[in-house]
Amino acid sequence: MGVIPSNKKKVEKPFTNYVSWFEIPAVNFKQAVNFYNHIYGIEMEENFNGNHSMAFFPAKNGIGGAVVAGPGSTPSDTGALIYLNGGQDLNNILSKIAEAGGRIVMPKTLINEEHGYFAIFIDTEGNKLALHSKN
Repeated sequence: MGVIPSNKKKVEKPFTNYVSWFEIPAVNFKQAVNFYNHIYGIEMEENFNGNHSMAFFPAKNGIGGAVVAGPGSTPSDTGALIYLNGGQDLNNILSKIAEAGGRIVMPKTLINEEHGYFAIFIDTEGNKLALHSKN
């Protein structure tokens, strides 16, 4: 005897995070790493593997990512827009972008009281990214 298929669909839980990893492409790897080290006040761990270089954003919990250089890593100001954490007050990181060699293309802008603020910038490699924070 065969098994009669059930018409009940398995209900999946919604994701709590829709991003699991991000990579920011670079041509001038050291310049890009220095930019992010400067605006966040961090020291990224660097890894070189043949033709590829990666510098990892320090992340113990949550979503991690890296600056990457090598074949296929082409900076762009078009395409998907990654929102990086702007911390407690977006202005703390935003104020460091120009002095690190980037440029702000949209200043700190209120989304609404519930969702906070965002800003958009171009990094030293020509990538367009955003920052987000509650304040």
